Amino acid sequence: MEHFIRNQISNRKKAFVFFVASLLLFAILMGRLFYLCVICSGYYTKEAQELHERERAIKAARGIIYDCNGVVLATNQAVCTISVIHSQVEDKEAVIACLTKELSLSEEYVTRRVEKYTSIEKVKSNVPKEIGDRIRKYNLKGIKVDEDYKRYYPYDELASKVIGFTGGDNQGIIGLEVEYESYLKGTDGTILAMTDARGVELRLEGERRIEPIAGDDLYISIDRNIQQYATQLALQAMETKEADGVSIIVMNPVNGEILAMVDVPEFNLNEPFTLTDSQISSEIIQDELNKMWRNGCINDTYEPGSTFKIITAAAALEEGVVTVNDSFYCPGYVVVEDRRIRCHKTTGHGSEDFVTATMNSCNPVFITVGLRLGAKVFYNYFEKFGLFEKTGIDLPGEAGTIMHKLENIGMVELATVAFGQSFQVTPIQLLSTAAMIVNGGTRITPHLGVKAVDSITGEVTTFQYQTTENVLSRETSETMQYILEKVVSEGTGKNGAVEGYSIGGKTATSQTLPRGSGRYIASYIGFTPADNPELIAIAIVENPKGVYYGGQVAAPIIRQLFENILPYLDRKDYN
Repeated sequence: MEHFIRNQISNRKKAFVFFVASLLLFAILMGRLFYLCVICSGYYTKEAQELHERERAIKAARGIIYDCNGVVLATNQAVCTISVIHSQVEDKEAVIACLTKELSLSEEYVTRRVEKYTSIEKVKSNVPKEIGDRIRKYNLKGIKVDEDYKRYYPYDELASKVIGFTGGDNQGIIGLEVEYESYLKGTDGTILAMTDARGVELRLEGERRIEPIAGDDLYISIDRNIQQYATQLALQAMETKEADGVSIIVMNPVNGEILAMVDVPEFNLNEPFTLTDSQISSEIIQDELNKMWRNGCINDTYEPGSTFKIITAAAALEEGVVTVNDSFYCPGYVVVEDRRIRCHKTTGHGSEDFVTATMNSCNPVFITVGLRLGAKVFYNYFEKFGLFEKTGIDLPGEAGTIMHKLENIGMVELATVAFGQSFQVTPIQLLSTAAMIVNGGTRITPHLGVKAVDSITGEVTTFQYQTTENVLSRETSETMQYILEKVVSEGTGKNGAVEGYSIGGKTATSQTLPRGSGRYIASYIGFTPADNPELIAIAIVENPKGVYYGGQVAAPIIRQLFENILPYLDRKDYN
């Protein structure tokens, strides 16, 4: 009996423990259920919704690019992206026939897209809106026609290597389009459609839209009128001189704003992947495209020749190794170590002071002055003037100066550097340094971007650029203004003179490597007013046929440019 009672008590204890354990487990399960169904309901509702939502992107409109006068240089065209959803296609043959006909695609290509088991398959983008509208009217299930944007350039080739273009995904590839991508690109929107477990859209549920946000508009310093005229002059020079290429840059030497940048031949921004030579083999197409897109004003270096004498003269005057009244004698050559280096006037210029030597672009005099400076001091001025650094222009791919190492600069190397040979710079670097020498001694950053404007709020972001003052003394700068005005009024730059305006400038004729190839580069830098420059420009003509001297080939280009744009700028109260 006692044993029976003990068993009964034990069984009751076990039953009680089981009951408590069950109750505890139930409480835990109920708590977990409450947590999942109540506290986490929002999260799991969202997850379930996303599981049954199909997402399609809505491209944001890219920001518009305006010139300094508000003229549109890059904008957007409404286009469509055509896609298919395999699970929704009911009449496969009709869908294939429709897309093959309207999109001018092969039946094989369209069939592969329609039969592909994906949530959504893109068939073609950048489809003209009128074609997209026609496809909608077929009212075929499984075809999606979504709004999109395609970049459009109203002036085709104008400033093509500056503005750049976008790819199929509407992202910048070269030029300002890629440099200011973060401002221009905007934020894409989304179309969300509810589907059942099979992926078929539930029409009664409709679609949810997250609207895109357009990119910021970009205002640049390019003046379309000046850019167009500079392009016209470059093309004219290229044709008449049968040149390989012509580059022109027009800049404000005080603040670094670029009014025009031309590098012909250029290309059609609306067809950037179309080569001018259609016979080219497919193996080298990309290399040829890269060459076509390349902006020689910033991406390429060259031997500047006598335009570099502006820098040699400024360094020598600043250092005090020469004065405007120093006398020299040019017999037509100078011997440096074992090297006989000729003047362009082989019979010599005879006696001349430093101003006259600059007017005559006399190599022996500048070699003498360069040797007076010495390699170390000259090298220091390269650094001081910023020639070993990139200008920082707001375009991708800027090249740097190619120069001897200091320890490798012997007497001959120093002599050739003094008159602009045996090293290489970019056109934008040379022009920026010349601007510093004649603007009072302030190193500016050449640039194109002026401001970005939020397309929704109107908020303005004004771009700031570095300047370095007192790189050169104002006294030396004013002396250089005087000397270079003499070059144009009485010296080798006479063809750069403009009636009614005071012009300063320097010509150059440099021989390309290898020496003796018969290939030359004619160039000229001009600025105005000579005593207070507000405009500076450079023209470079690559391998002109026939006469190839800078004073006869390049100077007239800048003269014609100034003759036409200075009255225009006067009307704009530029001066």
